Amino acid sequence: MGSNSRGMTRRQAVGTAASMAATGLAASLGVGVSAAHAAADYPSKPVRIIVGFTPGGTTDVVARILAKELTQALGQSFIVENKPGGGSNIATDYVAAAPADGYTLLCVAVTSAINQTLYPKAKFDLTRDFDAVVLGTKVPNILVVSNNVPAKNVKELIEWARANNDKIAYASSGSGTSIHMAGEMFKSLTGLKTQHVPYKGSAPAITDLIGGQVQFMFDNMPSAWPQVLGGKLRALAVTTKTRSPTAPDIPTMEESGVTPFDVSSWFGLIAPKGTPKDVIEKINKAVNAAFDKAEVKEAYAKLGAVAEKNTPQQYSDFIKKEVASWAPVVKASGATVD
Repeated sequence: MGSNSRGMTRRQAVGTAASMAATGLAASLGVGVSAAHAAADYPSKPVRIIVGFTPGGTTDVVARILAKELTQALGQSFIVENKPGGGSNIATDYVAAAPADGYTLLCVAVTSAINQTLYPKAKFDLTRDFDAVVLGTKVPNILVVSNNVPAKNVKELIEWARANNDKIAYASSGSGTSIHMAGEMFKSLTGLKTQHVPYKGSAPAITDLIGGQVQFMFDNMPSAWPQVLGGKLRALAVTTKTRSPTAPDIPTMEESGVTPFDVSSWFGLIAPKGTPKDVIEKINKAVNAAFDKAEVKEAYAKLGAVAEKNTPQQYSDFIKKEVASWAPVVKASGATVD
């Protein structure tokens, strides 16, 4: 053999040794070579964030804030895609069946935790079929009424509703949402018999509420508050234990005499089960870093949203607790959807 051939052989041997070392390292870390390469290169193409509601609602708004930040941080487009229907179950089922490569994510809301109990025949299991990525935000819900409703506070709304029970309906962004459950809790605690009208998201529900087709709604603050500020809706109470810093003059439901009442919504990113851990960590760190940016803090403040830095494991534990804690609330309401 000539010297050049021997040189090639040595380079090949070095390359082979390096490859074997990398394989051994990946194996020792419990990560497949392809998964390790996927994490290093991620994202190498656009990423879809699926939303189970129509554009304009809180889930959609939060998804678009996160998508913008991830696009800037990771150098690839994160594109929001709306797949409304089935109380967000259509989108959840879709992402559960997607490849576990990090290129299809779900902007999940508290709705999906509620749906585990509300829909006995649900195809997905939120704690089994997904990997938690990052908790995006928590927000209070707010009780808002149409301007043609004479009530100026919760007590007056209850009195007016009792006198007009057969003419009153409340809206929600879909069956199983925290908005729906807040309405059911309100009915249960006050004895009201108002009709529930589910929509495919907050935006169309708010439109009909402003138009007077429905009379009240427990909406997420991010989608309802701008309408309150614009004078198109009237806010009566927030659903959390304490008042919202965004609306300090609005009393809580418990301060308004409806107790016990403590409901809030949350939104975050999850991925199909088996998504490479390094990919999940990459997204998680980018979102947590975004929480420190002034423009994100300002956007969240306007929405009444609260950001908390978290790890994938912390978010996973949080989801498990939410599924467990909402189960008795759903059962007590008597609500169920086939």
